[in-house]
Amino acid sequence: MTNLDPRWVLRERPSFGLILGLVLAGICALVSFSFDIFNGEPVHFVIALILALAPVPLLLAGVLALDRLEPEPRKDLVFAFMWGAGIAVLVAGLLNSLNLRYIIVATQLDPASARNLVATFGAPLVEETMKGLVLLGLLRWRRQELDGPTDGIIYAGMVGLGFAMSENVSYYIMALDQNGVQGLAVTVVLRGVLSPFAHPLFTSMIGIAVAYAAQSRGRARRGVVVLGWLGAMALHGIWNGFTSYGGFAGLGVAYLLLMVLFFVELGVIVKDRKRIIGLIQRYLPPYGGLGLVSDVDLFMLSSLQGRRQARQWARAYGGAVGRGAMRDYQLAATELGLLHERGMRGVIDRDTFERHREALLACMSGAKSMFPVPQRHQSSMAKGIAPPGYAPGHDTWRATSPYPPPDGFPRDPLIPGAPQGRPEDPRPSGPPPTPGFPQGPGYPQGPGYPQGPGYPQGPGFPQGPGSPPRTPGDRGA
Repeated sequence: MTNLDPRWVLRERPSFGLILGLVLAGICALVSFSFDIFNGEPVHFVIALILALAPVPLLLAGVLALDRLEPEPRKDLVFAFMWGAGIAVLVAGLLNSLNLRYIIVATQLDPASARNLVATFGAPLVEETMKGLVLLGLLRWRRQELDGPTDGIIYAGMVGLGFAMSENVSYYIMALDQNGVQGLAVTVVLRGVLSPFAHPLFTSMIGIAVAYAAQSRGRARRGVVVLGWLGAMALHGIWNGFTSYGGFAGLGVAYLLLMVLFFVELGVIVKDRKRIIGLIQRYLPPYGGLGLVSDVDLFMLSSLQGRRQARQWARAYGGAVGRGAMRDYQLAATELGLLHERGMRGVIDRDTFERHREALLACMSGAKSMFPVPQRHQSSMAKGIAPPGYAPGHDTWRATSPYPPPDGFPRDPLIPGAPQGRPEDPRPSGPPPTPGFPQGPGYPQGPGYPQGPGYPQGPGFPQGPGSPPRTPGDRGA
């Protein structure tokens, strides 16, 4: 994102706690791998490690492909992955080993029966708790990054993939030691090919619950987190129980359950993506009076394909700088819509809302001023007509949402009872607005916002190419 506000720069810098956490996670991963080496031959460890690492890039690409509309900070994603691969897997492995030893001594069961018992009833509690702790940490210290169920699923996917990668090393070594190459091949197929998303899917129950809690207020959100935790442990226990006691039929039922859960969560992600698009179409049109959003921009922002085509257009005319500006604009616009929703839900205070809104508007303005609009297309773009390649398919006669809005600027969502303009009914209740920008209750009054008739010409508003200066009474094209 364009860092015009120094607060964004500071916010994106890795903190000391993050660096310390990554170092600790790395040490835990090394300790966990050292146990694997001691439990088997070094050659077997190398083979197992290679097989466990091989699918990780593809699996990570699959998870990150779901996070294209509003990408999460990379440092947070890396920390979640390392937590699963290091801290969670080491602590869970130690506790599971102690539980196994206790069961064998207390019940006199044979090792195989005791292992199945621990896998079904003990491991789910331990492993899901260790994976879920990082999600609770996000809720506590990075709550602003949890904008919906998709974010919860993404972070749960990252910690689950890290956990599964390290855990697979142990399983592959065990299979190779006990059953040779044939046993290793079967284990790789079952764990690395047929069920690589098992751990991410289980933990996603906690991720969805934590994301809901981040967007809610009141005591009920704690209960939702508990339910998500119980759901993750239950699914994990059912999976382990079917695979441990059900034989081939149980294995089939377990995989069917996993596939059902996978497609249900895909549906949740698709629905959440539509919600974010709806926020963009609802809250961004009133900023058109500042020259920051046109109907063409809304059309472009409303689909992943449109966003990709706009980045390709920007790169074709402006190279890497143009593509970066378009990417910054798209991300800031998406964050602005999500910011308004957080304000409506009351999960942020007024000062936070205004501070973040000013920073996002500055980012959008700076990015749009760097759009590489060719000279021959500037006049048509000022009229709301997209240049070739910017937003293919845009119909200037059928707007994606009412534009320009009648009141010129969105009302403050943090004022109780303030009417909100909607795409289907953009006109607010009450008397018609006066010329220029509204100055009454329900409208922003802080620095950088309109204070009188006409449009602002100061810092934070577009003054460069692609955003021609406005004149009083000019409501945008």
